[in-house]
Amino acid sequence: MAADAMTRSAGDSTPGPSALESLADTAYTPYWLEDPGRPRARPALVGDETCDLLVIGGGYSGLWTALIAKERDPARDVVLLEGQEVGWAASGRNGGFCAASITHGLGNGLARWPGEQTELERLGHRNLDEIEAAVERYGIDCDFERTGEIDVATEPHQIEELREGAELAARLGVGEHEFLDRDAVRAEVDSPTFLAGLWDREGVAMVHPAKLAWGLKRACVERGVRIYEHTPAEKLASAGAAMAVRTPYGRVRARQVALATNAFPALVRRVRPYVVPVYDHALMTEPLTPEQLDAIGWKRRQGLSDTNNHFHYFRITADNRILWGGYDIIYRYGGRVRAEYDHHPATYRTLAQHFFRCFPQLEGVRFSHAWGGAIDTCSRFSAFFGSTHGGRVAYALGYTGLGVGATRFGAEVMLDLLGGERTERTRLEMVRSKPLPFPPEPVRWAGIGITQWSMTRADENGGRRNLWLKAMDKVGLGFDS
Repeated sequence: MAADAMTRSAGDSTPGPSALESLADTAYTPYWLEDPGRPRARPALVGDETCDLLVIGGGYSGLWTALIAKERDPARDVVLLEGQEVGWAASGRNGGFCAASITHGLGNGLARWPGEQTELERLGHRNLDEIEAAVERYGIDCDFERTGEIDVATEPHQIEELREGAELAARLGVGEHEFLDRDAVRAEVDSPTFLAGLWDREGVAMVHPAKLAWGLKRACVERGVRIYEHTPAEKLASAGAAMAVRTPYGRVRARQVALATNAFPALVRRVRPYVVPVYDHALMTEPLTPEQLDAIGWKRRQGLSDTNNHFHYFRITADNRILWGGYDIIYRYGGRVRAEYDHHPATYRTLAQHFFRCFPQLEGVRFSHAWGGAIDTCSRFSAFFGSTHGGRVAYALGYTGLGVGATRFGAEVMLDLLGGERTERTRLEMVRSKPLPFPPEPVRWAGIGITQWSMTRADENGGRRNLWLKAMDKVGLGFDS
């Protein structure tokens, strides 16, 4: 284990020649961001600006906040600042799983807010419906396919867990979930490692993540939002009845501010202990041939994820590539976020080896792209919300890998909080409560390390959780991506 980086132990033998050769011609850049439709960056802010609402962050969270603010009140003067380019960070690097869940899954929501779970599921599915409607309304070409997602069992103990998940969903009446036995799941996507599956038919859509961000950017501009890229927000302070944000070449004075910085350090220091940035990585194959597609099936194009603690997620793209990501969760001491952390060759080797274990019939396929990026993880695995400075500043953070869909819900919450409104969202215990903060270093480093080790042991021992994980479960403190 390196002195400044922590990842779970792969516990695997050295990758074979096929896995290593598959990486020989790989480009180390996010596949999604290489799309020829990538728009040019808008100019940086130079000088002073004033507005009603300032949104800080040009990922999904900030874009949805700016767009919905204009939908609610077209006369509202909205400015958005982005430190790099819109969609450059997690919004252009994720797997493109746009999920209805706003609680990081039914089980996590039920464990934390049992009295609200039916309502949370209803709001989550409505949120996904509204994303689909916005994609249609604004003509956003982002390969939106509401194909659902299959959670697959790759170990015997996971089969019953999936069966119980289907029964729980049926009892709560939260969407169409179908249990698939070994033959049924392999009829959908053929892997010798699949033992069973749970197909959420309605609750997940596949998207081209960068195109979604770029489409939202265009919609914002068309609605009158002023977007400044390559304009990091450096300092937030009160300025009389308003707020002032300093940038490298100017300043913005705003009546209200929405913070949508996610994995990057929040301008409100007191919320920083609630989030740790962790690094996730993915590979993208070259386009599959018709013969290779026939070998694995996958005709209905669902997203897939296995159900280990250290899990893989994978999906097929519009041009018939396979994205294969996840497994390792890498934490850097002190919670640093730096561009050089985006790549981790050891993880790429492990992912390549696991890919061919899952799909041995694809022997010889090459990976065209490999990349990584930071995820804003919090201890309850789902977003938390709040306001500061007398209600003039709102924030939503901690999406823990589920932000493609849930950020739109978070945008609605931030706007409700800034409006001082008591809504069906702001009444929720989920919205009113906070996760447990992570401890300071070096306790944080040690705790994450013990948790990583314990999760690995659970995966290797039939899912049995040791005393450390049971204690963490009891107090509601977790670590995930």
